[in-house]
Parts: sequence; structure tokens; C-alpha cells
Amino acid sequence: MQFFIDTANLKQIEEAKDLGILDGVTTNPSLMAKEGITGQDRIYGHYKAICDLVDGPVSAEVISTDYEGMLREAHQLVDIAPNIVIKIPMIKEGIKAIHSLSQEGIPTNCTLVFSAGQAILAAKAGATFLSPFIGRIDDTNWDGIALIREIAEVYAIQGFDTLILAASIRNARHIVESAKAGADVVTCPLPSILGLLNHPLTDIGLAKFLSDHQKAESKA
Repeated sequence: MQFFIDTANLKQIEEAKDLGILDGVTTNPSLMAKEGITGQDRIYGHYKAICDLVDGPVSAEVISTDYEGMLREAHQLVDIAPNIVIKIPMIKEGIKAIHSLSQEGIPTNCTLVFSAGQAILAAKAGATFLSPFIGRIDDTNWDGIALIREIAEVYAIQGFDTLILAASIRNARHIVESAKAGADVVTCPLPSILGLLNHPLTDIGLAKFLSDHQKAESKA
């Protein structure tokens, strides 16, 4: 399973990269705004900075909701760097844009997915990645991981090549459950990634090893 970080913060991207496990980055307009990055020139410049840090896929989201606008933005975004993936919303015009871009060989990430039916449409259109938002589904008192499992089953039966990218990850447990459910990729905020490191028995065991070492050294 690939690990993407879901952020526009360059320091967090560098920290995840330093762990040696980072495969890519996803962003969206909300994450850009969170970093105070506004205006097309600044946003595109920031995408370039992210692509300079990361060799793997970097999802850059269009803000147009019409077919022509999505294609226009997509062609501008792919000129930034060769590892840009065009992030397109799961709407009618988005499906049309994904199909056209796939015909051009431009990779896409279909975002804001909340059902297996939407996942089928995205795969048929030729999406490279599919982003079900499991945390937001959990917020509605339904099971986001169950959706990952259902999509994985459908894709396996039908032989779709679209990669399932579990998004809206809220905690380390979401990452583990997504892996079990068949996600090909998870995109996570940095705290969720670092949360995988934590276990109280690891802390207790390390403290014991260090204490025993210090005792042995003091007797030497």
C-alpha cells in the first residue's frame, strides 16, 4: 500500500519524506487556504515546490465545475511538473473530464467519492486514482471502511485498474483498516502517519532496555 500525505505544508511533507515511506502528496483548495496560499500564481508556484520535494504523484485539484474549465485547468497544471495528477470532483462534468484526460494519457484522481456506484463510473471513465472519503462517511453514522471493502470487491471482480486511494483519514486505525479492506493508497495528515509509531508497550519496553543498560554500565 502506498502512503501519501494530505497537506500543503512543506515542512510536514519534508518530515514525512524523511521517514522514507512517502510515495506522494494530495492537496485541495482547503489545504492551500489553510497555509495562506491564494491566487493562481501562488498556488501553482506552491505545487511546483511540492513537486520539487516529492518524486511520486502530487494531486492538484481543479476548481472549475464545468467540463471546458476543468480541461483548461488540467492542461495548465500538468505543465507544472511531470508528476502532477489532476484531481477532479465526482460530478457529471468531472466524469466527462476524466474520460477526456485519460484519452490524453493525463493521470487523474477522482475525488469526493461516497458510493460504490460513483466508484464504478470513475473507473469506467479511466480514473487513475479514486478517493473515497471514509472519515466524512463515518461522520454520517455509516461505515467508511465498508465502502473501501465494497469498492475493492467490485474492482477485483470487474478487473478495473483504478487505484483505491482512501482519503479523509482521521487516525492511525483508519490506515490499518484501509489496508485490510483493500485500499491501494492512503492519504493521511502527518499526525495519523506518526500515530502508527505509537504503542505503550514499545515505550515501556524501550524504557526497560535503557534502564537495564544504564544499570549494567554503572556496575562496570
